[in-house]
Amino acid sequence: MTDDTDLGEILQFPAEPRPPAPPARVLAIANQKGGVGKTTTAINLGTALAAIGERVLIIDLDPQGNASTGLGIDHKTREVSTYDVITGARSLRDSVLATAVPHLHIAPSTMDLSGFELEVGSARDRAYRLRTALQQIDDPVLGPGAYGYVLIDCPPSLNLLTINAMAAANAILVPLQCEFFALEGLSQLLKTVEQVRQNLNPDLTIHGIVLTMFDARNNLSGQVVADVREFMGPKVYETIIPRNVRISEAPSYGKPVLVYDLKCVGSEAYLRLATEIIQREKEFKELRAS
Repeated sequence: MTDDTDLGEILQFPAEPRPPAPPARVLAIANQKGGVGKTTTAINLGTALAAIGERVLIIDLDPQGNASTGLGIDHKTREVSTYDVITGARSLRDSVLATAVPHLHIAPSTMDLSGFELEVGSARDRAYRLRTALQQIDDPVLGPGAYGYVLIDCPPSLNLLTINAMAAANAILVPLQCEFFALEGLSQLLKTVEQVRQNLNPDLTIHGIVLTMFDARNNLSGQVVADVREFMGPKVYETIIPRNVRISEAPSYGKPVLVYDLKCVGSEAYLRLATEIIQREKEFKELRAS
């Protein structure tokens, strides 16, 4: 399915009951545009959350597997992947691997994910495969409630994989590059989120928009920030991720930027973003309790 395909065929059912919500907070990092910083945000936000005491699981749902590679997971060690999980061949816990970052685990992906839609496209539970798998999220060593956060790195398209992520998530986190076409496609993403909310996951919300690749030397970047804040209001995080060479270099070493260079501006930005997300989570919890 391509980005401009009608999503009605996916969203009009499944007829089966919606599976219960997973035991952890699940954030899907999604934007159908490529190159906006989804994987970079997944890796470094996960690392930052782990650094401030959270136990985090990253689910790599992109066939390219860049989140897995960026965390140093060799292809040879990906014996069980997210493809095996969402096709029902293996459980989620079977796929989870430890990373070099304490308290940060990952369910890696392989190119096999590219065939997911062809394989399960006619199944009535096709949109709930990941949500069902997340019921088994408890770590075999750590026990129940092992993870405080699950971050899903989505592919750069609004396909069945992304729909699975949205159907499983509590909220969507949208990376948005500070470029001329930043708002292009955002309306389609928001429309898809609304369709998923109406048909598959009524509790789904937009957690926030994170502006990435900001260049203070470029007047256009500042204008984009102003336009996005005007369009999306308080949904835009205060933290802005700068364009930073250390962020770009880190994945080639199989490391998050916080491990590669803790003191660079990129690392500092992701630590601020993690703190801001925790604060928003507290606010959401208070709203739900009231």
